[in-house]
Amino acid sequence: MTEPEALDVDAAVSKLNHALGLQYRSALQYTLAAGSLRGLDWQVLGAQLWRFAEEELDDARRLVEKIVALGGTPDAQPAELRHVQDPKQAMELLVENETEAVAALHAIIPDTGQEPRSEAIEHRLEHQIMRKQEQLDTLRRALGLTDR
Repeated sequence: MTEPEALDVDAAVSKLNHALGLQYRSALQYTLAAGSLRGLDWQVLGAQLWRFAEEELDDARRLVEKIVALGGTPDAQPAELRHVQDPKQAMELLVENETEAVAALHAIIPDTGQEPRSEAIEHRLEHQIMRKQEQLDTLRRALGLTDR
């Protein structure tokens, strides 16, 4: 019987910290957009964007918990944050940022291995990816975009 592929703790912690910086940015970027979108067509999204910001903070906490559980030290610096006044550009920036964050979360999975404890990490990441992808779908629909 072969041993399951081991969790690469150092690689996982490093990639979790990279994703954490993007997660901080997501929470802040959604907060900025929720409070600053102008115009009737866009302002109605404010409450939903604020809900997204709250969910991003919850997921940031979960990433911190996992980093600490693996023996790492969580980074405290968010990825670069920008404020954009034009509502359409603000939404496009959210799409760009969230696409990057989803890719960073996905990039962690290969380093989690196949141990029983690895499965929990992988499932947590998949849950975050799914939630963020649903947010992306909402943003893309608001912009009139499709995945074609």
